[in-house]
Amino acid sequence: MNPSSKQTRTDRLITRITAWVALVILLGLAVWGGQSLWDLYHFEETNDAQIDEYINPVTSRVTGYVREVYYKDDQEVKKGDTLVVIDDDEYQIQKAEAEAALMTAKAQIGVLHSNTITSDKNAVVNQLQIGAAKAKLVKQQQDYDRYEKLLATESVTRQQFENVKMALDVAKSEYEALQKSYETSLSKTDDITAQKAVALAEIKRRQALLDEIKLKISYAVIRAPYDGKMGKKSIQKGQLIQAGQTLAFMVDSEEGKWVIANYKETQLQHMHIGQPVNIETDAFPGKIFHGEIVSLSAATGSRFSLLPPDNATGNFVKIIQRVPIRIKLTDDTNTTKGLRAGMNAVVTLKKGA
Repeated sequence: MNPSSKQTRTDRLITRITAWVALVILLGLAVWGGQSLWDLYHFEETNDAQIDEYINPVTSRVTGYVREVYYKDDQEVKKGDTLVVIDDDEYQIQKAEAEAALMTAKAQIGVLHSNTITSDKNAVVNQLQIGAAKAKLVKQQQDYDRYEKLLATESVTRQQFENVKMALDVAKSEYEALQKSYETSLSKTDDITAQKAVALAEIKRRQALLDEIKLKISYAVIRAPYDGKMGKKSIQKGQLIQAGQTLAFMVDSEEGKWVIANYKETQLQHMHIGQPVNIETDAFPGKIFHGEIVSLSAATGSRFSLLPPDNATGNFVKIIQRVPIRIKLTDDTNTTKGLRAGMNAVVTLKKGA
């Protein structure tokens, strides 16, 4: 066989294979291009999206040493479960002192009540004495009038008249003294009534202090505010913590999960609240999660930053802004159980849906 003829057939075979491969690649590119154009025309997509959950700090409301820690890293807890117990011995001493002070204030009310009864009885006695003194004064006045007439007729001596006059003056003084004593008894009763008001106010103040200490004692036991999952354990038994100090972070399972998708401002015209979306995560490739739009941010993400951009300097460069879109996951909790806050996601929605 002629070598040149064999080489020609080989070249033709290679050319034919190359043409078929090129045709397949061209068809693949055409299909990919058509699909991309179809998706671009009918769907809006972004890969600038993350799974989100409420992650709240668990803080201490009192200062003290940690007595016990009842949670571990990444432990699931139920609402009301005890997380941390702070030593409350100092607060128990303060409670006992406050209870004693409250008892003293209440006992003072009893003393004032007894004083009121005594003062009222003294007033009654003074009233009776005033009655007797008034009768005596009337009698002395009558004797004085009679002796004054007898003196005019010289039927009695001057000394006898002066004795009667002195007895009248003594009766008047006794009567006035008893009236003043009665008024003093009434004033003392009023004073005791005023002291009662002060004592009652002191009881309320002492009760408030006791309630405050009891509240602090209740704060010494830190419980889970809702169902959730604990983060990293950052405290140990015997550690001194301050009021307001963060003890741990807790993921709120009751509020559920959602997605924050940052769409370009040029994509917003096809979006509305209640629109269904498909979500795919890097953690579960090929698995589609479902959701719906619940809100569109009132401003672009950059406007909510600590230092929002100010383009008034003159060197303005136009950059397409992104608007955060909140998407609620509509799948059941068993389906979304594996999702974690911070995971990356790709969100796709159909235009006009």
